Amino acid sequence: MVESPPAEAPPDLGARLETLGRTLGAREAEHAEALGAARRCAARLRERVVEALERFHAGARAAGAAHLRIEVGELRVDDKHLRAFEFDLARGRHRAIVTVKSRGQATLVGPFHRGKSEGPCLSFPIDAQQDLEQALGTFLEEFLEAAATP
Repeated sequence: MVESPPAEAPPDLGARLETLGRTLGAREAEHAEALGAARRCAARLRERVVEALERFHAGARAAGAAHLRIEVGELRVDDKHLRAFEFDLARGRHRAIVTVKSRGQATLVGPFHRGKSEGPCLSFPIDAQQDLEQALGTFLEEFLEAAATP
């Protein structure tokens, strides 16, 4: 009987993925500063939205409609763009998303229904604070109207 040569051990999966992690990490590291700026901007926008919604909730409660509650999602890496951060607003099937990309652009998406196409979208340079603040107000009003309509 002829003996077959010993089978080679399969490559170490952990080592392979560690190598890939270093390669991809080195590629993405050049975007760290811009991504940090996008995160800070998205965090500021989220804070503004949370503060404004606290007042909306107080107003709705005072008017006898405490059930008009809007949830604000946590800040996270954007679902579609690796070099961006986002948070969402939700009430039932109604959704809206605020995205800030590392290339210096903030996008207001919605309102839309969960499971449907996202849109409409408005984008602004993140350094256009006055324009972005004005648009954020209109964006929130439109979302709240849609989310509070049976």
